[in-house]
Amino acid sequence: MKKILIIQVILFCNLFALTISQNVVKNANTVLLEIQKENISNVKLTFHTQNIDFFKNKFKKNTYSALLPISYYQKKDNYRVIISYLENNKKVFKGLNLKVVDGKYKSEVINVSKKKLKPNPSRVARTKKEYAEAIKIYKSKTNKILWDEEFIYPLNSKITSNFGTKRVYNGMLKSYHSGTDFRAKNGTPIIASNSGIVKIAQNRFYSGNSIVIDHGFGVYSCYFHLSLMNYKVGDFIKKGEILGLSGSTGRVTGPHLHFSFRINGIQVDPLNAIEVLNSLKKQ
Repeated sequence: MKKILIIQVILFCNLFALTISQNVVKNANTVLLEIQKENISNVKLTFHTQNIDFFKNKFKKNTYSALLPISYYQKKDNYRVIISYLENNKKVFKGLNLKVVDGKYKSEVINVSKKKLKPNPSRVARTKKEYAEAIKIYKSKTNKILWDEEFIYPLNSKITSNFGTKRVYNGMLKSYHSGTDFRAKNGTPIIASNSGIVKIAQNRFYSGNSIVIDHGFGVYSCYFHLSLMNYKVGDFIKKGEILGLSGSTGRVTGPHLHFSFRINGIQVDPLNAIEVLNSLKKQ
């Protein structure tokens, strides 16, 4: 797993440092920003349409951290990230440059009859309801870190489909692969990437039996197509515990684990997210 490079961009002698994990970022990746300073409050950032609160990093003294997820569909361009905080009852502003570049994800070109692209009315209501319920959860935030150790992969097996692969139907981008698929025959134990609270434990049309874990501060890990779920909504699960067994439930062609991440409501590359999250603990 490659290391996240922390770039220090501002440093003052009065114990103030503002750092950013990278100032050139691929779409669907996550950026970590940190401020090390005493006696400040209400630390926030603004990027494009996102407004994100920093959180007190329990792993580092006098440090506030923020996770900035970049959408898969974010325009490739140069941006300005604005950071603000209160100090001595005065609002202070700082700015950083951030360039979003193309992640160069692979494409799958599929040519099918237009009739096959037409939605089936019988399942539209169900999928819309399930999507709305999930998005409401992903956009909510538990305002504390629920984990103490580094994130891990949910199983040790071959990756069969990478995150971000474009699905181009009849020359038009219709979707992309929203997670990382791991090879897993039916009944393979799947473990929690880290500790948190189960927010979804439900059979859904596309993702089948699904477990979603809230790790705190807008971070969610997702485990889809399970044959068995060992936890219910509201349960606290610890890192490494078996949350269920792999399967082929939902809209799939065979058994595997679909593993994905949401940060502040935005779908991101889960393997990159794990690298960034684990850097929260590194000095």
